[in-house]
Amino acid sequence: MSVKQQYIKAEIERWIQQEEMDAGDRLPSESELAGQFNVCRTTVRGAIRLLKNEGKLFVKHGSGTYITRTMQTIPSSLDRLYSIGDMIVSAGLVEEQRLEYIRKLEAPAEVAFHLELDKQDSVIMMERSRMANGEPVAHSINYIPASFAGDTLDEQHFKGSLFQHLERESGIRIVSADSQIIVPAPGDPHCRKLAVHPEATVLLMKQTHYDEMNRRVLYSLDYVRSDIFTFWIRRLR
Repeated sequence: MSVKQQYIKAEIERWIQQEEMDAGDRLPSESELAGQFNVCRTTVRGAIRLLKNEGKLFVKHGSGTYITRTMQTIPSSLDRLYSIGDMIVSAGLVEEQRLEYIRKLEAPAEVAFHLELDKQDSVIMMERSRMANGEPVAHSINYIPASFAGDTLDEQHFKGSLFQHLERESGIRIVSADSQIIVPAPGDPHCRKLAVHPEATVLLMKQTHYDEMNRRVLYSLDYVRSDIFTFWIRRLR
């Protein structure tokens, strides 16, 4: 990126504020913006690309460039264990949930491996979407050994935080987790649930959670929007 592109990016942002433009409004064409700011179209195109990468603009080919509705990002340090709900609330956003189902089934191979179960062992599977200010930002699939959850986890009685529910109803206090962050495979159907706009990107957190006795009590697949959730870690030399 060039210094001029950064400058025009800032100028476009100031102009959008001055014009009091809202989400869904269309920007003038690249040619019009180039004339307005007295620069070449290449510079304008680069500035728009920067704004697009920040999630502030959406380019619809054949139609134009539109202003998006941006939300506050949700930062999280990777050396601290937070639930998805905790991260949403700590960012000052209003959390909601859409529970799809809770069911009992035989542990899938991947789940049995991470929870150190036999394949014939049963798990409680929960799938739900997480909302922030009315917009989907995460989708979670959780597996808990049925021997731990017992009859305490069902659609009628579950509400709020899974961490708090397990601690309150089953005496399971989650204190640590092994987390792997990957880019989901192309075509992963769960990513579509977070596709608020075509430019939305998704990260997948595969997490094995432990209780105070270091038992593996929860395996989670947490899909999160990378334009909303940011993860960081402090590295020391």
